[in-house]
Amino acid sequence: MHPMLNIAVRAARKAGNFIAKSYETPDAVEASQKGSNDFVTNVDKEAERIIIETIRKSYPQHSIISEEAGELAGSDQDVQWVIDPLDGTTNFIKRLPHFSVSIAVRVKGRTEVAVVYDPMRNELFSAVRGQGAQLNGYRLRGSSARDLDGTILATGFPFKAKQHSTAYIKMVSSLFTQCADFRRTGSAALDLGYVAAGRVDGFFEIGLKPWDFAAGELLVREAGGLVCDFVGGHNYLTSGNIVAGNPRVVKSLLACVRDDLSEALKR
Repeated sequence: MHPMLNIAVRAARKAGNFIAKSYETPDAVEASQKGSNDFVTNVDKEAERIIIETIRKSYPQHSIISEEAGELAGSDQDVQWVIDPLDGTTNFIKRLPHFSVSIAVRVKGRTEVAVVYDPMRNELFSAVRGQGAQLNGYRLRGSSARDLDGTILATGFPFKAKQHSTAYIKMVSSLFTQCADFRRTGSAALDLGYVAAGRVDGFFEIGLKPWDFAAGELLVREAGGLVCDFVGGHNYLTSGNIVAGNPRVVKSLLACVRDDLSEALKR
């Protein structure tokens, strides 16, 4: 096993076990609002502390970017751990058991290691660049769909950026006439893991943050899929506008929404 994957798995499992235990004691969960429709709990923060401590124990010199703590610069700027301690906080607060821990390792700007862990189902998605993606040790291959016909697409509403709601609803409307159905689960990291596993055929969302998709992106790629922005480019790293699926599904999805995109979504 890749040494950094080993540590990422250890950190994800430790944090996930803490999150699962906390789920059983809802009275001890303290939630606060940090932005529009954006919540954080004491559980997010403690899970983050567990992950950072686990990474620091083995790699004290590495840099860390995390959803709650921000950027923790290390002496080695070339290696960056990108973590979301609890992706799906709203689900967790509402006691809807679908959320995950997401950890990616980027070396000189390229993602090398990815782990997405669902503690409620004990499902661990992992990938090392060039070595394929796995779920609990079994090799993943994405969907074999040839176009949008019959596909299930996962998505997330742009609830933190409602200025995009008109364009987004147009996109959904166009896609709905061509695909079979949608899923909207509340954890982008797990959605991308599900694309890698072929449980959904494609995924699209507006305005994600790097910690939401850094690990999931590598899972999709290593399972034979593509990740791009709404015009087929790589600007999703800064815009957070993301489309994922096998090459044929991505091509069909982009063609379908082309006329619905606002100028802001073409960037």
